[in-house]
Amino acid sequence: MDISKKNIRSNPLEDLIQSFESIGEKKFRAKQVYEWIWKRGAQTFEEMHNISKKVIDFLNENYFIDAVSISDQQHSNDGTIKCAFRSFDGQIMEGVLIPTSSRITACISSQVGCSLACKFCATGRLKLMRNLTPGEIYDQVKLLNDLSEKHFNQRLSNIVFMGMGEPLLNYKNMIGGIDMICSEDGLGFSPKRVTVSTAGIAKMIQKMGDDKVKFNLALSLHAANDEKRSAIMEINDSNNLEVLAESLKYFYAETNTRITFEYIIFKDFNDSLEDAKELADFCKNIPVKINIIEYNPIDEGEFQQADPKKVDAFARYLESCNLVVNVRRSRGKDIDAACGQLANKNNAIPLKERVLKS
Repeated sequence: MDISKKNIRSNPLEDLIQSFESIGEKKFRAKQVYEWIWKRGAQTFEEMHNISKKVIDFLNENYFIDAVSISDQQHSNDGTIKCAFRSFDGQIMEGVLIPTSSRITACISSQVGCSLACKFCATGRLKLMRNLTPGEIYDQVKLLNDLSEKHFNQRLSNIVFMGMGEPLLNYKNMIGGIDMICSEDGLGFSPKRVTVSTAGIAKMIQKMGDDKVKFNLALSLHAANDEKRSAIMEINDSNNLEVLAESLKYFYAETNTRITFEYIIFKDFNDSLEDAKELADFCKNIPVKINIIEYNPIDEGEFQQADPKKVDAFARYLESCNLVVNVRRSRGKDIDAACGQLANKNNAIPLKERVLKS
């Protein structure tokens, strides 16, 4: 890639219009190109069949498209599809299409790798390579939506940032990607169908409140006391539960959006009724709903799945406290596409060289 060229999807339409006018082209031509690179998902300028050769040559000389393609995909017995996406510069990130009887969800990545090293997550074992661009975030949704229409004859119903990376450490690009996913100039999804999951970056949660975002927020909590949470999530050392609680209260006050707590339940670690009581106490801060998530083993992982009876008792206790609780059974485990498993296989290979094995 010629570094002198600009990423065309990093420029707003107004800049593209000015660029076109500088070579004597009409404003509507820039709008046509803008539609090709966003709504139609063009990966090359040559695909733009209603654009003149002169303009195509101009675009090739001055711009590139940060297009993402599907490098490989795996299909689970339960219908889940895991995709290895390849970026324009050869990086690999992963996403998952999750069909159920009531919805079809796209789980997408915000970074290549991750810097947080949560002990229960396979992605955390990979170093952070780089942030994804707004276009790369957008493309994952576009490609998974195409797969959904192909295999299930339905458009995506939900989009979750629960793949590789910490979205709030790529805030500007994440917001840019969501803006185009939800824009009528892009895919036209409702922001209420988008959920951003964070390990807990308090100052960025507060910024989302300041920005009055319209999408949903999920916090990967997994323990409601600092000692346990810090033992599995290093980020808690600098963003402890007290600090997080204040940022979450601020977010709710500014957006009036109920927050989801994600709670992966581990055997003999955070599955007792005392743990449930601590969680219920923490939930008093703001209106929330709780997703209790079945743990999915990763290679050489130190945790195990909790006993189903203890999971049920845990959920019943929370419900007795008038909390909204869902117990999530994992999908796609046979292809390592379940929660926490992305990048599980071949993780000794440098990330940019990895592809999923069919």
